[in-house]
Amino acid sequence: MKRILIGLIVAAALAAGGWFGFNLYAQHRATTEVEAAFDRLRAGGSKASHGKVAFELSTRTLTIEDIAVDPGNQPQGHVKIGAFKSTGIHQVDETRFAADSIDISGVEIAVEEFGPAKLKLAYKIPQMTLRDYAGPVHVRNVPASGSLIDIYRFVLDQFASVTATSVTVPSINISFDAGNNGGSGDVVYSGLALQNLGRGKVDAMETDRATFTINVPQPGKAEKLTGEISAIIVNDFDSTPILAALDPQASGDVSYRRVYRQISTGPYVLKSALGLRMDIDGFAMEDIDVQPSKLHLFEMFAMLPQDKSAPPTPAQARELMEKVAGFYDGIRVGKAEIGKTSIGTPQGTAKINAVRYRQGELAIEGVDTPSPQGQFKMERFALKSLSVPSLMRWAAGLTNPGQPPSPDQMLGLFRVLEGAEIKGVVSPYKNTRQLVTIDTISLTWGQLVGSIPSKANLVVKMVTPTDPANPVQRPLIMAGIDKLAIDLDLGAAWTESTGAFALAPASIELGNLAKAQARFALANVPRDLFTTTNPMEARGQAAQIETGAIELSLRDSGVVDLVVAQFSRIQNVNRDAARSALVEMIKAQGEKIAASNVDARVAVDALAGFVETPGQTLTIKLTPLGKVPVLQLMDVLNSEPIVALAQFRIEAATGL
Repeated sequence: MKRILIGLIVAAALAAGGWFGFNLYAQHRATTEVEAAFDRLRAGGSKASHGKVAFELSTRTLTIEDIAVDPGNQPQGHVKIGAFKSTGIHQVDETRFAADSIDISGVEIAVEEFGPAKLKLAYKIPQMTLRDYAGPVHVRNVPASGSLIDIYRFVLDQFASVTATSVTVPSINISFDAGNNGGSGDVVYSGLALQNLGRGKVDAMETDRATFTINVPQPGKAEKLTGEISAIIVNDFDSTPILAALDPQASGDVSYRRVYRQISTGPYVLKSALGLRMDIDGFAMEDIDVQPSKLHLFEMFAMLPQDKSAPPTPAQARELMEKVAGFYDGIRVGKAEIGKTSIGTPQGTAKINAVRYRQGELAIEGVDTPSPQGQFKMERFALKSLSVPSLMRWAAGLTNPGQPPSPDQMLGLFRVLEGAEIKGVVSPYKNTRQLVTIDTISLTWGQLVGSIPSKANLVVKMVTPTDPANPVQRPLIMAGIDKLAIDLDLGAAWTESTGAFALAPASIELGNLAKAQARFALANVPRDLFTTTNPMEARGQAAQIETGAIELSLRDSGVVDLVVAQFSRIQNVNRDAARSALVEMIKAQGEKIAASNVDARVAVDALAGFVETPGQTLTIKLTPLGKVPVLQLMDVLNSEPIVALAQFRIEAATGL
């Protein structure tokens, strides 16, 4: 029995010795592998060091303390890690390893003179935890230069090579300093969590809160901005399209690829030391796609000015703007929305219900803001078919110091938009206590020929107070009319196949006074008239245009009585006498016209009857008797209007 007991003790001792021996061997191997990795960093020109390395065989836990790496290339950077602890570590194959969890603490990253702005950045991450991690054993493709593109490509390449079921970071503190030109500040993210990383994609990212402080350089005074954003959520992020865009060789990918399915935030608060405060309920964007072949980031970064003290020349500014416009050509956003917004200023609080972008339409809704004359309200303002790249190219074309934009440059704005709309406006009128109300102002255009639209429509429905300072409106005021309702509908279109230009509909209604309608057509309108901006060439093209049929109608809702009342005051007679006098004047003048143009008599008689009996509709139609060139007609109208009318068959009528 004694021999058996001694044998068991010896066996246990040998087993323990073997275990500790193997554990020491594993520790030695882990230390060797870690040192080899640091040797590779040093061989690449970096300064790299570490503290204690420990490996616990039973839990397969590798711990490395006091890691410090200073890259040897530019921009100069410094990386410090207090401790790196990987649990459940095992090798997947010759190039990859996996771990049940990785805990990293005390991370500090500093980057000096980053980019053309010489930006200084500092990151502090007290704790980071990764679950079910897998990644490469060795870091590959370390950039040899400090190029922004190389750095971004390297980071995204490494990101695409790892997988993890989750990443949690309780807090990240970012400090930046761009000097006197760019300002400085701090950004703190709290409660960052990522779910399901793999192949450069992330299923979901969420941050509980982000706070920031920015010191903005101002001439003569300092400005400080502080803010907070809550509940930042990103769903379905894919970095591979961005990585493709950073590759100069990836020029053939013309498809749009989604980078974000959805980005949203909760409430956002921004405060200024000068008294500004902005509150936003939230922000959301969906379906953000990019076209890698158009995101020429490497070209755009290469054009950024290295010396900010020397402003770019107009040519350089235009070239950069063209590159930026091309960049935006490669971005497509499904829709975006900014929630309820309030902006507090010393003059009062301005409010906006929503700002929305969808399918090229940018709309601002529910504006309520103070103005020097009183409160301004607007239900909706929208820009239709807005093209940001076209807007940037148009703005770039205007950058010519010392020279005003040419007409052709100004007309380029039609290529940026296809229309604008204003609805539900209530605004103070000058310094009076009266209000201007706008139901609708809508202007749309299209079918551009050169820079000029060949189709347009204008709709205006509004009510404006009459202005005592305007001599034209004094008769209205004297008649007791303090408001003027305007209802305008104007449409025009040119048909290239026939060369016909038509103005229809064209109507305007002035409240309870009158409604006028007009239709007219032009024939043989040449295409080149829309493309030339040379006045002499335009006049030569206009000489080919011929006048078509013209139809005018005027419905009396009170305008005749207004004219009679005004004439009554001028002549100092009663209204019946004034009306009779006006009728006789029209007939007498008509006799002179009819002496040279018999057809004109019917129009004169109709006009006299229109004045004589209120509440009627006067209709006049002019039909050309032959070819009537527009320019020739205009010249004759200025000198001999009776001769001009003789070129038309005149039809006129009145009716209730």
